[in-house]
Amino acid sequence: MLHTQRGGAGSGTAAADHRLMSIGTVLNVLRDEFPEVTISKIRFLESEGLIEPQRTPSGYRKFSPEDVERLAQVLRMQRDHYLPLKVIREQLDASQGGEAPALPLPGQQTESPADGEPVDADEERTAARLGRDALLAAAEADERQLAEWETYGLVTPQADGSYDADAVTVAALVVELGRFGIEPRHLRAMKAAADREAGLVDQVVAPLRRHRNPQTRTHAEARTRELAGLTGRLHAALVHSALGVRVR
Repeated sequence: MLHTQRGGAGSGTAAADHRLMSIGTVLNVLRDEFPEVTISKIRFLESEGLIEPQRTPSGYRKFSPEDVERLAQVLRMQRDHYLPLKVIREQLDASQGGEAPALPLPGQQTESPADGEPVDADEERTAARLGRDALLAAAEADERQLAEWETYGLVTPQADGSYDADAVTVAALVVELGRFGIEPRHLRAMKAAADREAGLVDQVVAPLRRHRNPQTRTHAEARTRELAGLTGRLHAALVHSALGVRVR
């Protein structure tokens, strides 16, 4: 959760105005977690309908703490799940409308069906599973496309036939790439590279997973997530470097 500046005691318009932030202040708040974020990136996300800051009579943007938290959620979903902006917008709008989003939002807690205790969405992956129809709806795809993705190993169902959050992310990205003429058969090399990277991470954490101490095994899961994030960022940086481009 971001720590944004809050107004003092009291209520009414003055108190509400005191909580509003300029785009420069928002940039400073976000940069601790998102060092590459820029003012142009924030403006772009606004133009895409992801955030709707207030405007002063002079036309300057003013962001509430809620705007900043929503913006942070968008950036996390881009960074951690590589979701297209359209899917991110639908996820956030569903959550704000009181509906259950297809995927748990970053940091969102869900209830464990066993005891009703809150479980962090990143820890409890089974809470994010979807059926075949839900996956197709989230990715805006059809049965023929899904069958092709499964043929190439890009999307794989769980033992019970459901799909996890990563499958939704992959499906949405494959659809987006398809709009540029990149077909599933072209992505076999990327899948093979991902499998090799996963194997490297497994080699690093395997001794921790086999340890008798439960805390050490828990640490192995945290280390796996950390290494997955690092390898993903490295892969993206290498692609950007090879293409000679910078991320917006």
